[in-house]
Amino acid sequence: MKKLKITQVKSSIDRSERQKRSLQALGLRKMHQSVEHEATPQILGIVDTVKHLVTVEEI
Repeated sequence: MKKLKITQVKSSIDRSERQKRSLQALGLRKMHQSVEHEATPQILGIVDTVKHLVTVEEI
């Protein structure tokens, strides 16, 4: 399965509670923090809700 490197590039300030919780579920707490996850349908769905706040790279 593919791995994804997800990096937060925009702040979660003034975002909806759903978007803030999605970032927490991904493990992102700070700006420019990166995490790696498997490309499961669940992770891809979470990334889709915050696609304007993160960048995604395939590893």
